[in-house]
Amino acid sequence: MSSSYGRLWLRPRELAGQQCLHHELTVDPGAADLSTGRDVYGNDVAYFHVSTPHTRLEVTGTSLVRVLHPEPDPAATALAWEDARPVGVHGRPVLDLVLDQRDPALLARARDYAAPSFAPGTPIGEAVQDLLHRVHTEFTYASGSTSVRTGLDEVLDARQGVCQDFARLSVACLRSLGLAGRYVSGYLATDPPPGRDRVVGADATHAWAAVWLPSARGGAGDWLDFDPTNDHLADERYTTLAWGRDYADVPPVRGIVFTDAETSTMTVSVDVAPVDVTPTDVAPVDVTPTGVESAC
Repeated sequence: MSSSYGRLWLRPRELAGQQCLHHELTVDPGAADLSTGRDVYGNDVAYFHVSTPHTRLEVTGTSLVRVLHPEPDPAATALAWEDARPVGVHGRPVLDLVLDQRDPALLARARDYAAPSFAPGTPIGEAVQDLLHRVHTEFTYASGSTSVRTGLDEVLDARQGVCQDFARLSVACLRSLGLAGRYVSGYLATDPPPGRDRVVGADATHAWAAVWLPSARGGAGDWLDFDPTNDHLADERYTTLAWGRDYADVPPVRGIVFTDAETSTMTVSVDVAPVDVTPTDVAPVDVTPTGVESAC
């Protein structure tokens, strides 16, 4: 490889229930240029350029994160789902997460799939719980069955996929009904707390969905994160990296490699482990994702 360029979404976000205490990014071989910034959704993004010839490129992000997922507002989740559509001044900032430029026929399929969960007047929290449960039970998690280029119509036909597919399907269902939905990229702790089942998708970057809830008492509203892959709402095991309209907005690593090689291989590993539990039940989590690409 003569040179490599990369854009990385690897730094965990700062949220009301999440604090990134430390983050370190290394690129091997060393980058000639390395800078950071933020994208349109407020996600932290790093950019690098490796200009020396190389046959192996390794990118490692290490973070220490304190995570505490607050319980959703019962008054907001009790609103009829029709009343959770973004309207007025408080809903205006999330309108771009309602609009969808994909094939109208695909949105019609998503709306048809969502319909049993969103009967008229159903509380938004109840409707979302039913949707994520249906996706979990009616679709098979099959690692390697899809790629980032697989269309949602293919996922609907095959009734199988991985966490990215189930998150994208859930978001499409929300938007087909005029609700604001966002795709969330992050990490999931490998070892569940005592008494909880092992989760799927913990050995790689995970993905889930979120629906916007207007505040029942006025204000800017909030987001309810839910994981159809594992059939539950996001909790303290989930570390949020970035969010956007779809996977294409927030891939953990995106880049271009200039090479004469005819073949290449890429491996990705993620390790998420609890460091300690504070007396206030706030759990710092050590997040160490590593991506290695070789072409020679």
